[in-house]
Amino acid sequence: MRMSRAAGGAGEGLPTGPDEVRTRLEETGYLVDDGLAIACFLALKLHRPIFCEGDAGVGKTSLASALAQILGAPLIRLQCYEGIDVSQALYDWDFPRQLLHLRAAEAAGITDADRLEGELYDRRFLVARPLLRALETQPSVLLVDEVDRADDEFEAFLLELLSEYSVTIPELGTLYAESPPVVVLTSNRTREVHDALKRRCLYHWFDHPGFARELAIVRRRLPGVTLRLAEQVTALVQALRAEDLLKPPGVAETIDWAEALDALGATELDAELAVATLGSVLKYREDAERARGLDMTAILAARGA
Repeated sequence: MRMSRAAGGAGEGLPTGPDEVRTRLEETGYLVDDGLAIACFLALKLHRPIFCEGDAGVGKTSLASALAQILGAPLIRLQCYEGIDVSQALYDWDFPRQLLHLRAAEAAGITDADRLEGELYDRRFLVARPLLRALETQPSVLLVDEVDRADDEFEAFLLELLSEYSVTIPELGTLYAESPPVVVLTSNRTREVHDALKRRCLYHWFDHPGFARELAIVRRRLPGVTLRLAEQVTALVQALRAEDLLKPPGVAETIDWAEALDALGATELDAELAVATLGSVLKYREDAERARGLDMTAILAARGA
């Protein structure tokens, strides 16, 4: 059985090359390097998932959102966690509605067991979870977030689904996607994901950006923040990452810190204000204590701030 095409407006069409991917992503405020632009183009062209690995807060999840924007497609997210199973990710049956239907049929005097069973497992009683919704919806972008948190069994199931972009529901048969969704898988590397799943995907490692690139991201995301403040925040975050922290801040925390300071009315940063607002960028007491021991005035001065 083929899935029906979902209603809705189409996007601008597929990019014709990596340069167009880069341009369209940057128009959404998401800045990419050459490697990621090529990976995204190949994912769209070859219908291959992108496996994004790296520390938290470096832009892996945001990539899926940006791709959905440039394609004019809905973003469908599956958040993985320990113990997630097929019924939570793919589909389930709406048992309360099935029970109501059964009672109504009995009240109407319908006793044919085969007929009742066929009606109970009709498509209208099927609850589509994220994976099935992504297969049914064209176009769509499927984000499988933090796949490293799932177990081996779920990972094997996911590999099978992404190999054929189809799913077999015993009561309904095999359903095939008319057009595969764009798939982005992310991993914070809390454990190693099996090679079989990685081989199915295009791989991209997300590293923390350099100063110039991170500053450009902050300026693009927060155009109302002064250049001076954006430079100072970026310089301090870069310095914090050089320390032995439990959780080095990602780009997301850089943006959060600059946004928080802007909300306080700051147009520039000094050591006292930086210490007072560390909760916007560091999330562990040990990391905050280490940061307080840094000579923030010297760090700011080194950047000409």
